[in-house]
Amino acid sequence: MADMTQLQAALESIIGSKAKLINAFGEITIECAAADYYDIMQTLRDHEELHFETLVDLCGVDYSEYKNEPWEGKRFAAVSQLLSIKHNRRVRVRVWADDDDFPIVDSVVALYNSADWYEREAFDLYGILFNKHPDLRRILTDYGFVGHPFRKDFPISGYVEMRYDEAEGRVVYQPVTIEPREITPRVVREEHYGG
Repeated sequence: MADMTQLQAALESIIGSKAKLINAFGEITIECAAADYYDIMQTLRDHEELHFETLVDLCGVDYSEYKNEPWEGKRFAAVSQLLSIKHNRRVRVRVWADDDDFPIVDSVVALYNSADWYEREAFDLYGILFNKHPDLRRILTDYGFVGHPFRKDFPISGYVEMRYDEAEGRVVYQPVTIEPREITPRVVREEHYGG
């Protein structure tokens, strides 16, 4: 625990007022605005006291509902997990996109090349744009896919479906034709159970 206290003190003195530090469950989370994100990530990587040289993970998060309640605040964030092999420490960085309708944050691929496909995944699934990413395109869904399927307002059935059209001799996209149905749970009566 002393190491965690030392890390928090170092982060407070080095990063200063550019970010908010949260120490919970034995982990430190650095929350920052999109304008400060790239500089903070570069400081975390390059400062000798910190030396977080490895980006282990990066993902998008949709906070439109959090803990099954409406969320007050910005909707989209990119969350990174950083590791300092030199100091054997971990830290989490959460950057909030300023605009919920057009979420955009800076890419950190120039700092951590491991962020490349993670940022593409966050773009594909959440619609978070990463400014100055070298090749920001879909990575898990089809090129013609409409929407971002991990957003909490994305319909479970999707917007379009694809099928092979014999007459056209190719795959075509069309609006979803699944009819909503009422699901009635099966009732098991004790007198007939197991027999």
